[in-house]
Amino acid sequence: MTNLLILGGTTEANALVKTLADQGIPATYSYAGRVDNPRPQPLPVRVGGFGGVEGLTRYLTDHAITHVVDATHPFAAQMSTNAISACREAGVPLVALTRPAWRAHDEDRWQHVSDIGAAVTALSGPKRRVFLAVGRLHLEDFAAQPQHHFLLRLVDEPDALPLPDCEAIVSRGPFTEAGDRALMLQHGIELVVSKNSGGNGARAKLDAARALGVPVLMIDRPTLPQRTELSNVTQVLDWLAHSGVNLGV
Repeated sequence: MTNLLILGGTTEANALVKTLADQGIPATYSYAGRVDNPRPQPLPVRVGGFGGVEGLTRYLTDHAITHVVDATHPFAAQMSTNAISACREAGVPLVALTRPAWRAHDEDRWQHVSDIGAAVTALSGPKRRVFLAVGRLHLEDFAAQPQHHFLLRLVDEPDALPLPDCEAIVSRGPFTEAGDRALMLQHGIELVVSKNSGGNGARAKLDAARALGVPVLMIDRPTLPQRTELSNVTQVLDWLAHSGVNLGV
């Protein structure tokens, strides 16, 4: 009997879960638990980690999971790596539903860096007004460059901010180019720091930066072990059908 595990937390995961629910395909949606108020889902939900590769392997076996779809954030490297190893150990087919990375246009002023640490180092120098769009998990790293004024945009209200000179806006996307252009003008932004997350929901800040001639410090995606990657729900459904899942259509 089919029993899917969806490793989620993204817009793409939400779309997949809705489609699976509409077609009556048994699945569980797993959140990492990093957002305080995740969106309600039409399928059973679990929240929290699995306990590494061993814990995830045990979960797959104990719950008779037949297929895993990794639809986590492109920067959730540890979870994705664990999923690859656990599925291999348990003999469970795995596919990744991941949005394509953003690519620079000719008019963009992007500086690529390999990871968060490299981004922090690249911020050495005189004070600037920086739109730091990297989420809340890595804010403490940027405290190493306290000379800057940081504008933060977070999904949840923070308990405390580790940056000495910053302002936080709590907002959930998708955002618009016009809205982000106005935001950046209002705050006098001189540099945008962004992970290369891909997708449409958070791209507006890059379009706004291009329109305003503001440079972008782009953090490249982590390198993962080889896996099958698909970019939309239709491709995942085709993969499931070819993996023996009865989609009922």
